[in-house]
Amino acid sequence: MAKIYYEELTWPEVRDASKERVVVVPVGTLEDHGPHLPLSTDVTIVEAVCRRGVERVPDLALLLPVQVHGYSPHHMDFPGPITIRGSVFMEYMQDIVRSLAHHGFRRVLLVNGHGSNSSWLENAARLSIVEMPHILCATVNWWAIPEVAEKVREMRGSERGGTSHACELETSLMLAIRPDLVQMDKAVKDMRPSESEYFPPWDFYHPSGAVRMMRHWSTLSDSGVMGDPTVATAEKGEAWLEAAACGLAGIIKDYGRIEITGRVDHH
Repeated sequence: MAKIYYEELTWPEVRDASKERVVVVPVGTLEDHGPHLPLSTDVTIVEAVCRRGVERVPDLALLLPVQVHGYSPHHMDFPGPITIRGSVFMEYMQDIVRSLAHHGFRRVLLVNGHGSNSSWLENAARLSIVEMPHILCATVNWWAIPEVAEKVREMRGSERGGTSHACELETSLMLAIRPDLVQMDKAVKDMRPSESEYFPPWDFYHPSGAVRMMRHWSTLSDSGVMGDPTVATAEKGEAWLEAAACGLAGIIKDYGRIEITGRVDHH
């Protein structure tokens, strides 16, 4: 089986590696996840999703080490988060893509594990292609992978608003991946009612409305939780993790088939 961990390759192995392999870059952040989950929750989950996904298609992908720090200023009222300024975070991610492109890799996939990284990663991917039209750079939020969404709808036990942050979803995944880090006796349900049809309770798998806004987390939650972790189980977590890995492997396969064509300037 081909080596899948980028950092374990020697430089001659990087030189000789197929540059058509998709380089998968997991990205998380360190931030509060209630009284029952560790700061590393987003990092742990996205790394596990990417590792299992790449293991399914080892000849088609390489896995970069997880990027630990992301954009999380709205969580700073709770002790623990590390946040990187958005413009710095975006440039940092572009530098990773630039480095990979310099070594000849043509397809980079940024897999996001933290909601507020999303817009910065999308812009990093877009700008990378503008700067380097000979490569492809895409981004995906692991929870938005269709196989995950379908499996969560099938198995979830919480109502709307129950899968948002340190919630049924993330707690179940952590119970499957690192149960030693989960303190279920401290898990609390913390959900705010809808403020209007335009500002419904945020949830991974319910329509969020047309308006986008992110307030300081301390104005939205007393515990750092948004959702219902009390109904989380390791069984759900394992099923959702497998769905994510399966979906990611499918994305990698399709991504590797996309033709990279040259620009046409019609001036």
